[in-house]
Amino acid sequence: MTPIPAPSDLPLKLTVVVAAFNEAQALPLLHPRIQAALALVDGLQGRVLYVDDGSSDDTWSVLQALAASDSRVSLLRLSRNFGKEVALTAGLDQVREGAALILDADGQDPPELLPQFVQLWQQGFDNVHGTRIAREGEGWLKRVTAALFYRVIGRLSRTPIPADTGDFRLLSPRALAALRQLRERQRFMKGLFGWVGFRHVALPYRREPRMAGGSKFGFWKLWNFALDGVTGFSTAPLRVATYLGLATAGLAFAFAIWVVGKALLFGDRVAGWPTMMAVILLLGGVQLIALGLIGEYLGRLYEEAKQRPLYLVESWLPAGSPPCAADERA
Repeated sequence: MTPIPAPSDLPLKLTVVVAAFNEAQALPLLHPRIQAALALVDGLQGRVLYVDDGSSDDTWSVLQALAASDSRVSLLRLSRNFGKEVALTAGLDQVREGAALILDADGQDPPELLPQFVQLWQQGFDNVHGTRIAREGEGWLKRVTAALFYRVIGRLSRTPIPADTGDFRLLSPRALAALRQLRERQRFMKGLFGWVGFRHVALPYRREPRMAGGSKFGFWKLWNFALDGVTGFSTAPLRVATYLGLATAGLAFAFAIWVVGKALLFGDRVAGWPTMMAVILLLGGVQLIALGLIGEYLGRLYEEAKQRPLYLVESWLPAGSPPCAADERA
């Protein structure tokens, strides 16, 4: 590929942010690809920031070896596993100059597209997001549920959340500055990226299979992730519970009129135990669903009210510097 010339009047600064959790096998394969991609843009002042999200394998040792061999590599190690959304936040908080390109540590999002992201950024776009046109190496069930989730949340939320779009994106300096102002504890980053607005454009690509290791997201984690997305960016479930309650009450009232009227006109006895139990179970189920939805939102308010820091940093290694301890970061 021919190197892309940088505009002479604009120094290009870009940080590739990679959040990793137990990715010791994939990182040595990913880093050379990032290095090659950075070399494709002439005049680019590029660096790589790896965030170790409390890994329990050799991820931190592998990252230290990468930093020792490449002076452009910075390392951030969190005090424990805070989850991918918070780890991404911690990495983006460290990007104070230039733009940031977010990559997954498993290599499914090709870093070779970096020049195309930079080109669109230079055209004036603040949020260049990769949109998947294919998801190789993933089962049909995961593909179907992912597609369904994006379309459901797209209809429920007023915040624009592009379909089939993950964290693979480039954010301009002003988009990063806006994102740093959002410090909510229940973080659904795809929604936060859309909430800040600014000019955005999609870059279609084919998602590749994992280079090594296995996925850290099972269906239970994905289900909870979907709940965070829906409850974080829509109150539609609460409205659904209200409408469901009204509909159930209307049906119960109509059924009561029918039972009483039938008894008065025809002398039939009132329906007995089976009917009563069916009604009780139906109403009880509707009430529990409504209470569960309310509890989801109250639980998120509880987390916000405690005002704990989003993450704590155990070690911070700037590019070209020895490792040192770091203070907590909010």
